[in-house]
Amino acid sequence: MSHQRIIIDTDPGVDDAAAILLALASPELEVLGISVVGGNVPLEATVANACKIMALSNRADVPIYAGAPGPLIREQVYGKYAHIGAFSDQLVPATDIKPEAEHAVSFLIRTTRNAAEVGDPITICAIGPLTNIALALVQHPDVARGIKQIVSMGGAFTALGHRTPWAEFNIYADPHAAEIVYGSGVPLVIMPLDTTFQALLTRQHIEGIQAAAGAPGRALANLLLAFDRSDIGRFGRPGGPIHDATTIAWLLKPELFQGRKAAIGVQVTGRTAGYTYADYYGKTDRPPTSTIMHSVDEQGFIDLLFERLNVYSRSNDDLRALGG
Repeated sequence: MSHQRIIIDTDPGVDDAAAILLALASPELEVLGISVVGGNVPLEATVANACKIMALSNRADVPIYAGAPGPLIREQVYGKYAHIGAFSDQLVPATDIKPEAEHAVSFLIRTTRNAAEVGDPITICAIGPLTNIALALVQHPDVARGIKQIVSMGGAFTALGHRTPWAEFNIYADPHAAEIVYGSGVPLVIMPLDTTFQALLTRQHIEGIQAAAGAPGRALANLLLAFDRSDIGRFGRPGGPIHDATTIAWLLKPELFQGRKAAIGVQVTGRTAGYTYADYYGKTDRPPTSTIMHSVDEQGFIDLLFERLNVYSRSNDDLRALGG
């Protein structure tokens, strides 16, 4: 089986946890490392959460790297559940896994430059603020040659925002970084709120994950039940989105999604900082290097999530074998 080599850049996060577990349960993906950024919660907590997720998956072979603690320029903002911080031991079991000594930005630079040298660019799944990736691109622009594509959960075009009325959180948390990455020329696949709001997990789905996916399923269900994402007023039906997992799902089954090419940009200052815009008709001088997803097969996405998470009901030896 051919492998897609990926790095997951993340600020765990409940849906980040789902995305990481989905990736690690998928033999088509070779996860080279987890680069962590401050975002939903402070960096110390996002790193601790990443370590706990890795322990759940029984994949201590995948290294974790701590990166930027905050945005490039703007003042720090955190997610809705920042006051909770690191996942409690009651929700996700404690672990002695620790991050590597190397900084996440150094890891990104080293790995992508090596990928360029051997002619085998990698995919970055960006499911947090884009600070780490922007720093790598600014420090060493040749990094772009080693990136096949960036699959990013971020932005809101028709759905409007959720952290503010005009902005999705990952972009709002560091709009300057997003503008650098979006303008880098690297091919982008964007999963905005427009799409992620279409795939909702109900309580019945969560209970199914809890019953069928071993210890990771129980922990993920604990998180999903503790951090309620339902909003019938906005979504019009029960359930809540699991945003970041859509990036991994697209890598595994792109046929579940429909998208459209566009140039995109970000408002970086002022009251509407973090607002993302899409140019579908060539009205700006930016090249259309992005594919913005606008729809998802909800049932297909949920079926894929269940299929892969059920891998975690296997033995520890089977799980370790997923890493090759």
